[in-house]
Amino acid sequence: MYPEIIASAIEAGEAILAIYQTANLEIEEKGDGSPLTKADKMAHAIIQKALNKTGLPILSEEGSQISYSERKNWKKYWLVDPLDGTKEFIRRNGEFTVNIALIENGKPIYGIIHVPVTGETFFGGKDVEAVKIENKLRFSLRRKSNPSSLMEIMKTNKLKVVVSRSHLNTETETFLSKLSNPETVTMGSSLKFLALVDSKADLYPRFAPTMEWDTAAAHAILNSLGYKIFQKQTKSELIYNKENLLNPNFICF
Repeated sequence: MYPEIIASAIEAGEAILAIYQTANLEIEEKGDGSPLTKADKMAHAIIQKALNKTGLPILSEEGSQISYSERKNWKKYWLVDPLDGTKEFIRRNGEFTVNIALIENGKPIYGIIHVPVTGETFFGGKDVEAVKIENKLRFSLRRKSNPSSLMEIMKTNKLKVVVSRSHLNTETETFLSKLSNPETVTMGSSLKFLALVDSKADLYPRFAPTMEWDTAAAHAILNSLGYKIFQKQTKSELIYNKENLLNPNFICF
């Protein structure tokens, strides 16, 4: 099953890139004011076609709205963001991804992230090795052998902290001020999570809105590498298929 889904993420990425290289991105505005492009819709269609073959329900940012009364009984389903980082796509800075996650009982058990501009693909999850494919070469990602508590990590000098290009707010700046000489890495979309996956950053605090489809694929991959994504207030991990699909503030480490 997974190879076909990975292939759909790559195909969607190729479709996104073809549109990215044209003059007209065909930008619309959704009901919530967020942008929607031809690339979002095309990627959704490609991924949905592949996922339909699995027989599992699909919850996608660009799919039809599904009421909580219908999806609350889903034990296992696909959670998709066909084009994560639409604003970055429109700005043409290359910082956007394709995200596909498999959720079981409110937890992400498998994730795929494809980066159209670089051609990199990351995948992994519960009982599945985390892998990066780059230039058609396959690399096993290293699991963190000595996990630390957040308090221990925050005492580290010169932590590399990844922050959002579009959502660097006062709460994030206050958090950074408590660290010892942090080095900030700024980027958009799920590339922030991939900085941790690729050992290019140590910590990712997110104190601005995200949706479940923004985090699920990365969450599954990071869990397989020994990382956690904790809700800032409750100190418990993010959960999925909530009535309100908005994530709480979180810290990934």
